[in-house]
Amino acid sequence: MPGFEIIGKEEKSAVNRLFEEGKIFFAHGFDNKRKHFHVREFETELKSVFAQRMSDSLCVSSGTAAIKIALKALNIRPGDEVITQSFNFIATVEAIVDTGAKLILTGIDDTLNMDPRSLSNLISKKTKAIVPVHMLGVPANMPSIKQISREYSIPIIEDACEAIGAKVGDTFVGGLGDFGIYSFDFGKMITTGEGGAIFSKSKKLGKIARMYHDHGHKNLEGIPRGKDTAGVIGFNYRMTEFSGAFGKEQLKKFPRILEESKKRFIALKKNINHEEIKFRHIRIEDQPNYDTFVAVIENSSLRKKVIDTLNRTSFGTKNLPDAFNWHCAYFWKHVDKNIRTKEVKEAYKKLIKCVAIPILISRSISEYKNLAKEINACKR
Repeated sequence: MPGFEIIGKEEKSAVNRLFEEGKIFFAHGFDNKRKHFHVREFETELKSVFAQRMSDSLCVSSGTAAIKIALKALNIRPGDEVITQSFNFIATVEAIVDTGAKLILTGIDDTLNMDPRSLSNLISKKTKAIVPVHMLGVPANMPSIKQISREYSIPIIEDACEAIGAKVGDTFVGGLGDFGIYSFDFGKMITTGEGGAIFSKSKKLGKIARMYHDHGHKNLEGIPRGKDTAGVIGFNYRMTEFSGAFGKEQLKKFPRILEESKKRFIALKKNINHEEIKFRHIRIEDQPNYDTFVAVIENSSLRKKVIDTLNRTSFGTKNLPDAFNWHCAYFWKHVDKNIRTKEVKEAYKKLIKCVAIPILISRSISEYKNLAKEINACKR
């Protein structure tokens, strides 16, 4: 369930208070003219909820920017190789390519995320980072991926943009790697319109990330911002106070978002009993964020009828298949004309059989139960 569905008077009041508090919309400085540093407060609250084991939490302008910042903090450069997965959102790939690094793509397993066996086969002496992506709310096989990471001493940037609230064991995704990445764009479980966050395991790398996102500023305590010095060559990926204030209100609503999403997800899981429809695999140790329900339908005729049913009932699909070309490397020849490797082709063959059903609070639990009945009635 996207957070935009429950935007209300709380978020409106939070934004209005920015005007009442002094009209400071910038996340840094102007100390004597403001009552809050909303972005900094949002960072603290996010860490308290999702990443208590991490050293730092940094809010930025987007999830895409967050991935780029993490790569830069790891000093990824031309000639390095970065491994991610074939089922993805193009933002992850864009961030990697933008550093000048060589993109390496793994196959996917039955979770539809990074296949650890494929990952192991693709590691080379040039591999400098591993970027598993928890697609459509379901965690990747992080225990196996972390084991490979430890074996080769390669850092993990955990792209949890689509899985805020999912868990591996008792740990939220985003808190399992060297960096964890969240997105708060308008379709995510928590939204600030645009926005993202980075959780850093290392204090040193977290400090580099913080400097890089803010033109290299060290933000030395007691030093006026205009006299501050730079620690790195940076860029501007800062979050505004509008987003910080908005995000704090969305975060308060997150337990309800997760609870209501789970009810609708379970309604589909319990009531779809079509003999030709299987479900995406979720490891027993893991908990999804219940944002999207994925059905696997081998027969193309049946799959089309299920999709037609979803469109007729105004549920629609989510990324599979409606935005497939933005979420599978098979279509990204503009990135690399030779991108259709064996791993990418195999991923495409798996994904084309999948239908992703969005979980929406605007649709009642009864409507999801009725949808399950309609899907069960579909014939080849």
